[in-house]
Amino acid sequence: MSDNEIYAEGHNDPQVNGHAHTGTDGEMTLTVLGCGTLGIAILSGILTSLSSPNSFEPTPSPSGTNTPAAQREEDSLPPRVPSRFIACVTRDASAKRVKTALSSHLSTLTILKNENLKGVQQADVIILGCKPKNLKDGILREPGMKEALSGKLVISILAGTSIESLEENVYNCVLEKAADHMAERRCRFVRVMPNTASLIRSSMTVIADSIPPLSSSQSALVTWILSRIGRVVHLPPYMMDAATALCGSGPAFFALMLEAMADGAVAMGLPRAEAQMMAAQTMKGTAEMVLNGQHPALLREQVCTPGGCTAGGLQVLEDGRVRASVATGVRTASVAASRLGRGEQGVNGPR
Repeated sequence: MSDNEIYAEGHNDPQVNGHAHTGTDGEMTLTVLGCGTLGIAILSGILTSLSSPNSFEPTPSPSGTNTPAAQREEDSLPPRVPSRFIACVTRDASAKRVKTALSSHLSTLTILKNENLKGVQQADVIILGCKPKNLKDGILREPGMKEALSGKLVISILAGTSIESLEENVYNCVLEKAADHMAERRCRFVRVMPNTASLIRSSMTVIADSIPPLSSSQSALVTWILSRIGRVVHLPPYMMDAATALCGSGPAFFALMLEAMADGAVAMGLPRAEAQMMAAQTMKGTAEMVLNGQHPALLREQVCTPGGCTAGGLQVLEDGRVRASVATGVRTASVAASRLGRGEQGVNGPR
């Protein structure tokens, strides 16, 4: 074992609820390149699903104008799923963090420090989880990396980084402009956007449609992987900035509203701990009702008795332009995400 190979051990052969399985032509290896917080969350979701298939019910969602209902997992199972895993990090502290977080799954996990090329060479699927600045520092331009990536599926969770930017970083041109004989040897990048709730496997993850489209098995595999950490939805690439504002920034917006509601309750005499828990549970319950098909406007009307306390509170919120302010906040975050993706600085300066 090299000094850079932090942990590697014999592996088991986990099954996936009797449905999907690794193929007879060999095991599938997934490498997380830059295994930080989200990388750990994704690995944890996959490994838990493999070792305890009944412990997690993924809920992929179709796109549509109505509140989407859950699909059956069997509808989009890939023919093969990963059974071996590699986490690539750059620091001893990061390696220790991965090992601690995934301590119950070390039999199928190898942690590599400063050996990105080795991790990619051994992988069938790569999750690009480094910071966007590491992309500019040349993480994908290491000698031999282009060859190691050849023909493989690369799932990018880099915020604000387009597929075109990734392709130009590795190949100096985008896939659509590549010659046919060159395109066949290239990897396929897929852009996805999970959010911070991945840590508790309650993410709302957006998968950008690929151009040209992925094969059915590749698409099913991407959906399966991201379904281990919550719900998924597929959207066109041009919607990714709006999705980043809604799903990526959304937890911060909701946290602000939750905090404000708790503040109001504390001002009226409720203890802080109880007020925060009650506000959080109320928000969670409301969200569950919407996810089960209830339209938010109808839900609001059901709670709002004529002449009641809810009607009075809603009137104050409407007078304070809360609806307009929240919508404008999402729009502003969307524009900022687009500008960040173009490499601009100071996107939140005076308007």
